[in-house]
Amino acid sequence: MAKLKLTYFDFPGGRVEPARLALHIGGIEFEDFRFSFAEFAEVKKTMPLKQVPVLEIDGQQITQCNGINRYVGKLAGLYPQDDYQALLCDEIMDALEDAVTKLARTFGLQGEELQSARETLVAGPLTQYLAWADEKLEGDFFVGDSLTMADLKVMVWVKTLNAGHLEHIPTDLVERLAPKLNAHAKRIGQTPAIAEYYA
Repeated sequence: MAKLKLTYFDFPGGRVEPARLALHIGGIEFEDFRFSFAEFAEVKKTMPLKQVPVLEIDGQQITQCNGINRYVGKLAGLYPQDDYQALLCDEIMDALEDAVTKLARTFGLQGEELQSARETLVAGPLTQYLAWADEKLEGDFFVGDSLTMADLKVMVWVKTLNAGHLEHIPTDLVERLAPKLNAHAKRIGQTPAIAEYYA
């Protein structure tokens, strides 16, 4: 087995959390290297594209979170082998990455500028993406009849929106606009390996 190391900020959630969860679920050993926001200026000097997350595989650095998700998803048996189902999994992951990127553009803003940007997000893109994802969920899982990386990506996103850490993002936004996603996140969170991870 290759030696794996994930590098990301030291907080729950974020772009690397689905990969962390997948490796845990799959029982795959990896180094979970976490650093503080204050340390990022130094850490990024050694990162490709000066950004994280980064997955090292036997010392080789790989960037881009959904590429990482696909790789570790395959290792953990959480990425579809069927080409069409893999496409559906990618669609969910990539759409949510678009939503996360739009939100990330508001980080660093303050005061009225932050409030205006976040309220615009809530009224537009976040409403659009939540409604879209809610409609996509037709059963217990987003793709097929078992847990995939798409489910982990959605669960992490929903938990982040609900957490109350994002100023001017109402904590009841998901429940109001996409109640199926809230129910899905709670259900996926009760998966024994996931519950153990967060405990």
